[in-house]
Amino acid sequence: MCFCKSTFNQSNSSLVIITKQLIICQTSEVSYAKQVPMNAYYAVKPDEVLGGGRFGQVHKCAELSSGLTLAAKIIKVRGMKERDEVKNEIGVMNQLNHANLIQLYDAFESRTNLTLIMEYVEGGELFERIIDENYQLTELDAIVFTRQICEGVQYLHQQYILHLDLKPENILCVNSTGNQIKIIDFGLARKYRPREKLKVNFGTPEFLAPEVVNYDFVSFPTDMWSVGVITYMLLSGLSPFMGDNDTETMNNILHANWDFDAEAFENVSEEAKDFISSLLVPAKCRMSASGCMKHSWLNNLEDKAKMYKVRLKSQMRLQRYLAAHRQWKKHFYAVAAANRLKRFQQSRSVSTPN
Repeated sequence: MCFCKSTFNQSNSSLVIITKQLIICQTSEVSYAKQVPMNAYYAVKPDEVLGGGRFGQVHKCAELSSGLTLAAKIIKVRGMKERDEVKNEIGVMNQLNHANLIQLYDAFESRTNLTLIMEYVEGGELFERIIDENYQLTELDAIVFTRQICEGVQYLHQQYILHLDLKPENILCVNSTGNQIKIIDFGLARKYRPREKLKVNFGTPEFLAPEVVNYDFVSFPTDMWSVGVITYMLLSGLSPFMGDNDTETMNNILHANWDFDAEAFENVSEEAKDFISSLLVPAKCRMSASGCMKHSWLNNLEDKAKMYKVRLKSQMRLQRYLAAHRQWKKHFYAVAAANRLKRFQQSRSVSTPN
């Protein structure tokens, strides 16, 4: 994968060290959580919170033997079902070894918690970074980000893993200067087995595929819908299906109520619009991750570096979007959204004739 120097900086030396150590760790295929005291190996920094959600919190931590900076995702478990869900996340992450996916380093189990020790990245959420007034977001930047998302998703799908929670806050920047990203949070990921028909009723309404809203079977195309929504937002700063409430949002998704806002997409290429249009369609017609990697919009970056130098208007709109979403606590929003989705599906099953 080749990137234009003006839009992509290589990872710093500390990240290289992390990558080397992670590869060593992965060769042993740790498929369980150690039932020993974590503090014998790692020092968690309780005052340095990196993030949080429905699961608990992520703290910065350090490996005692090397001083290596890592991230500790501490998940409170109140029963066997929750414990098994976290072990599913550990099992999924143990299969991952890709530059655009967050890597698992270690795992620990106690009576009340499961803790995942993961690679530490310092650049923050993708959308938070690009709304900085000093950042000049161009269509080329959007291509570089989208290509990496698709590379990560392509690898997941090759491992028969569905992420099922792709959204902007689950895409982090490796650092604050380069354009390398990593997909995080595999708490809702599922191993895909073609013979086992899989349905899910969780997720954040804005990024749900129609088959999730409808409680139909999900597969690889389900993740690709979310990629289409994220790309639309990167280029325009608008959320394509967001209504005044979750019910309206989900109805917009079901009825494919979206278009290319003329002002928001004024300086966006036709190639980019074709890319999005190939994703926000019914599952059977949806472009795959491999198809995305072959799409003309994600290729010939050297030529595009000469063409796409205009700053996108999406930055200002994304600022307003993120400001509105900061009013919701993420963990509350995720749980509440999942409950509203269940109620929406139940109401449809009652009102829809056989």
